Amino acid sequence: MLSKSLKEALFACSILVQKRMSDLLPHEFHDSKLVEAMRYSALSDGKRIRPFLVMASAQIFAVSPLESLNAATAMEFIHVYSLIHDDLPAMDDDNLRRGIPTCHKQFTEATAILAGDALLTYAFEILADPETAKDAVTRCELIKTVAQSAGFKGMAGGQMIDLEKAEQKITKEELAKLHRLKTGELFMAAAEIGAILGHAGINERHALRYFAHDLGLAFQIKDDILDHVGISVGKVGVDETVHKKTKENASIVDVIGIEAALKQLELLRDQAAGHLKIFGGKAALLLELVDFVIAREK
Repeated sequence: MLSKSLKEALFACSILVQKRMSDLLPHEFHDSKLVEAMRYSALSDGKRIRPFLVMASAQIFAVSPLESLNAATAMEFIHVYSLIHDDLPAMDDDNLRRGIPTCHKQFTEATAILAGDALLTYAFEILADPETAKDAVTRCELIKTVAQSAGFKGMAGGQMIDLEKAEQKITKEELAKLHRLKTGELFMAAAEIGAILGHAGINERHALRYFAHDLGLAFQIKDDILDHVGISVGKVGVDETVHKKTKENASIVDVIGIEAALKQLELLRDQAAGHLKIFGGKAALLLELVDFVIAREK
């Protein structure tokens, strides 16, 4: 169950990011339907977990609200781009996302491709803006960190593994790597952004990355467990991090069994909490997020 403080913080983050995305995306664009498609996907419902990680980690270091909100919005644009492309016929070929037609179904396949491309590049424009970070070195570090998490070393690389391994037997090690790249790297970058904006030391940056790594894997395992016991999650459910089809790779439950998965979940909870000890009470919201991920029932 969500604690009152975490529920309020998640809701506030969602409202702020929703408004910032709407403000940053043009309301009128007469040359084509491109911006309409970008707004359609970006402003649909979502949990905004990655933006929340940005803003909660930035809060630890007393980062300016506007700076953290800009960075959080950039991360959400990257996430939305990945969802648009993930739904395409050449990838997962899905008709619905968050309960509404996917971008390529609402518009056209070509429009969806370009909308995803435009959101990705717009994210880096936002990260490069002095309004996001006054110091040019900090902006460069933001761009480098996020680019690595989204590219062949991160999300795109994980998606390729997912495609290549579809309908093949996959080992525990391969599955862990797939999840770390496809989902975990963006989680880690989101948590680290707050430390970068706050000019934190390397130990603090690493602590947040390790925390987010364990949180992301715990989220994945919990989704697999809920899916295993018959609770629907995924593209039309609560979160969009996982959406398994019969032709897709095995879940962690399929590979190691339900009991081992439950034990792994508890281990990740303890590890994630341990990484936050360096911050004391300043990381209370992040610690609550870990407990929520472990205990949630949907």
